[in-house]
Amino acid sequence: MPDADWLIWAREIQAIAQTGLAFSKDPYDLERYRALTRLSGRIMAEHTGADLGWIEGLFEAETGYATPKVGVRGAVFDTAGRILMVREAIDGDRWTLPGGWADVNQTPVQSVVREVFEESGYHVRAVKLAAVWDRSKHAHPPTAFSVVRMFFVCTLEGGAPKTSLETSEVGWFAEADVPADLSLRRTLPHHISRMFAHWREPGLATEFD
Repeated sequence: MPDADWLIWAREIQAIAQTGLAFSKDPYDLERYRALTRLSGRIMAEHTGADLGWIEGLFEAETGYATPKVGVRGAVFDTAGRILMVREAIDGDRWTLPGGWADVNQTPVQSVVREVFEESGYHVRAVKLAAVWDRSKHAHPPTAFSVVRMFFVCTLEGGAPKTSLETSEVGWFAEADVPADLSLRRTLPHHISRMFAHWREPGLATEFD
């Protein structure tokens, strides 16, 4: 289900305001952009029940030209064709593909390799960019910012299972055994089924929105 209109509009207002604050020199225009930021925050607080001060803090931390945030996820397969998943401690110990935000001064591949190791203890090698998906085009819970995520098919290179501050369990699953209690903010059933498809057929084209 696509994002609600109110969320799309509120994000657009926030992005316009953020970019205006970055480039405008006129004090009156700057105050108008601050007012737009506050308006966007009020819209989001009204529709989500989130604390307005918390939302305003999120927006105040964003500076410069507004662009989508970039995340990475690793679909790691072992020689038996099982996929690696981890339990997210901060999301009720629900299962997800390992991953997170892409880091500054790291390529997306370096970021996904790092994230997989940090969350699972395994060393991997990214072998294919399987998908580039806009978070808002998929059935995720709503979020304040525009997010694009890159899904990589990876092979196992070594290491051993190890949890982290972010994860409480590490497991390998055949497609028929993928857990139902997924962290839907991070990974959807459709994502996992498409990763299995790309593992079985490496020649599939990269998917994108």
